[in-house]
Amino acid sequence: MNFKEHKSIPTALLLTVALVWGSTFAIMKHSLGRIDVNSFLAWRFLVAAFIMALIRPQSFRHITPSFLLRGVLAGLLLGCGYIFQTFGLTLTTVAKTGFITGLYAIFVPLIGALFFRSKISKIQWIAVGLATIGTAFLSLHGFHMGLGEFLVLVGALFYALHIIGLSHWSPERDSYALAMIQMATVGLLALLGSFKSGFQAPHDRGVWVVIIYSAIAASAFAFIVQTWAQSFMSGITVGIILTMEYIFAAAFGVLLVHEHLTWRILVGGILMMVGLYLAILFEEPQASLKTTSHEKIAQ
Repeated sequence: MNFKEHKSIPTALLLTVALVWGSTFAIMKHSLGRIDVNSFLAWRFLVAAFIMALIRPQSFRHITPSFLLRGVLAGLLLGCGYIFQTFGLTLTTVAKTGFITGLYAIFVPLIGALFFRSKISKIQWIAVGLATIGTAFLSLHGFHMGLGEFLVLVGALFYALHIIGLSHWSPERDSYALAMIQMATVGLLALLGSFKSGFQAPHDRGVWVVIIYSAIAASAFAFIVQTWAQSFMSGITVGIILTMEYIFAAAFGVLLVHEHLTWRILVGGILMMVGLYLAILFEEPQASLKTTSHEKIAQ
């Protein structure tokens, strides 16, 4: 099947990733009260990389020096995003973390237009705007920029850079091996960061369950899908689809935590789904970020 022409399967998989990520906000915040941020991230991503290596050891045959450099660069961007976001999550609310993180959907076209001379269609700008406004309806209840919000904002910027990087580095590459390198890089970066305060092991079964779930579903599976999808879908479209994670987070709140189904959730969800539909319906190949000297650095 030509996934460039038939995007139903990659779109469904990316929505599954958004669903998984949407489920992790609340459980991560609860677990971070029992283990420090860097230790949690180190366990999560190193376990993900280890599991991926066990499942498909033949992937190592595809790793060349230039391929490794691409994966490490993407992993460093992703790792910085997770570290800033997760530290911010400990200092602010889940709702604000979700809204600010969702801003990577608008950072992607802005960075592409400003630094990579990418041509962004009016429909894509409308889709980005609808997704961003929809996310705001879901989570914004008065906004004051504190340290936690600022850290999450920096994390969102790194997520946008990661999406842009994958748009350059993932086409015609082994998606599995590239995702595995990213997982290992994020894990090692967090491990180094944990040495200052002391690397911690999970203290109870509950934290282990969250780590294993995050490693397998929210890390290994999620980034294999994202890396693969971005080999033929534009970073803008992928970014908008992944912002659906927060509408799923809102749904989990209603179904599992018995939060109220408010007008904000309904309006925000409708706006995000319309933006998602427009982004996929009107995506064109030329919307992808163009090859620039940024890519040559990784060659």
